[in-house]
Amino acid sequence: MTGSFISHMHFGGANLSLWKKFRLFFLVGVVVLFLGAIKAIVHYVGLEFLDLNRLLTSGIGGAIFIIGFLLSSILQDYKEAEKIPADLRTSIEAIDGDLSCFAAGNNAFDLDEARLVLIDILGALRAGVDHKQGHADIPPALDHLERLTPLLGRLEAMGMAANFVVRLRTAQDTIRRALLRIYTIQRVEFVPSVHVLVQTLVGSIVLLMLLLKTEGDPASALLFGFITYMFVYVLYLVRLLEQPFAKGHGSLDDVSFFLLDELEERLRRSLDVPSGETKEG
Repeated sequence: MTGSFISHMHFGGANLSLWKKFRLFFLVGVVVLFLGAIKAIVHYVGLEFLDLNRLLTSGIGGAIFIIGFLLSSILQDYKEAEKIPADLRTSIEAIDGDLSCFAAGNNAFDLDEARLVLIDILGALRAGVDHKQGHADIPPALDHLERLTPLLGRLEAMGMAANFVVRLRTAQDTIRRALLRIYTIQRVEFVPSVHVLVQTLVGSIVLLMLLLKTEGDPASALLFGFITYMFVYVLYLVRLLEQPFAKGHGSLDDVSFFLLDELEERLRRSLDVPSGETKEG
């Protein structure tokens, strides 16, 4: 009975992931079907007046080239964003490791307090990029990070070597830089004029396709659907990629936090704190 339930849950999770993976495909598909219906109305009413010529095909080819160039630039920022969770985990593990070694020989230092701060930073970051917070509520994570400052400031007086204190402060600055980078990416639109250009290009191409003279046969319908699908999909894709840390929107396109999730779980196990709770709670 238990095995059957687990298998059912696994199958349900796989279906959910599959839906998230193809969510944008189905969303764009609905838009394309709607545009296809408009195209059919335009055709049978007789509003088509544009003839297919080399100028039109050259314009569509130029639009594809420009959109591809702009999309490659946005993808570079997305690839940079994918490195941030690894940088965060590296710095947090460096702080936890150095503090653990120091606490092993100094009973006056409260290692649990420092680990709770690290857990709160990760929890606030995850909550800040959630859909309920608009994907850009990073200041609470920065506030938790500031709680490390007085803890690190007491270490030298407790006997820690100055170079280790500097190392810890450098790791803290790295975490702050990564959080601010996430904050900037989530709040600032990537070159607003680029979005205007992409939107106007897509709108123009779709309008031209609606007014293009066709024979009304299945081949024309398939060609119209293919071209509009390609351009409309790019329009939605650009909007998704401009916020790579957007959690909770039903898509798999956001940057994965699995490295931070594993780290938080390890820190909680070291404190025997259940997920989503504090040690005091």
